[in-house]
Amino acid sequence: MSELLNISPLLQSLLATLLTWGVTALGAALVLFTRRTHPLMMDALLAFGAGVMLASSYFSLLAPAIDMAEGLNQLPWLVSAAGFLAGGLILLLADAIMRHLPCAGRRRSILLVSSITLHNIPEGLAIGVSFGALAAAFSPAALTAAWMLAIGIALQNFPEGAAVSLPLRREGMSRGRAFFYGQLSGAVEPIAGVLGCLLAVYVQWLLPFLLAFAAGAMVVVVIGELVPESQRSLRPGLMSLATMAGFAVMMILDVALG
Repeated sequence: MSELLNISPLLQSLLATLLTWGVTALGAALVLFTRRTHPLMMDALLAFGAGVMLASSYFSLLAPAIDMAEGLNQLPWLVSAAGFLAGGLILLLADAIMRHLPCAGRRRSILLVSSITLHNIPEGLAIGVSFGALAAAFSPAALTAAWMLAIGIALQNFPEGAAVSLPLRREGMSRGRAFFYGQLSGAVEPIAGVLGCLLAVYVQWLLPFLLAFAAGAMVVVVIGELVPESQRSLRPGLMSLATMAGFAVMMILDVALG
């Protein structure tokens, strides 16, 4: 971790989101080697990643947003609430638009890839903003939290990559094309990560709002996508424990190192 202290936040946000994209590609690559993956393992990764992201939405995003708003003489409750609700509502609106598109035949494949890609945008944004915040208030604990956020998102990206490529293969698409579209769903994260970092670095007065915005978008992803998907398992109690474990790990790291 000490080697990362000398790397710029922008480059770190790019590296972190390239990691999440790479793990998405690893998940998509399952289509090249197998027809079926163990659903319990996929659900557990989703559940654990959901817990990490849920903890990160507060400890790594909302709490710093409130502190920074106070330091900038803004109204903390207003800025954090407005950003949080805006992030969630915009993601819900975009998701609603996607769900009402026709999904017959090949359009169904497009909808599948697009829906996963859509909810990867706030994940990349959250990573970028968390690294961008280091430029305003750097600390080793904040750096660790930013990387843990990226790792948590990467964990839940693995089953997402498989969730795109495997159904496309079942619909008759070749293994190569199914893998290509599966990994493509994660390609948006480096773009969103760099954008989020640049906004956080160069428009610092907007940083509290952006942090809260990313938190709201992430909570919608967790509640609307990750938790329901993981709870479809035959062992919902075990998935709940995995979610709690992910939350606890992120919370311990944030609190102990902070």
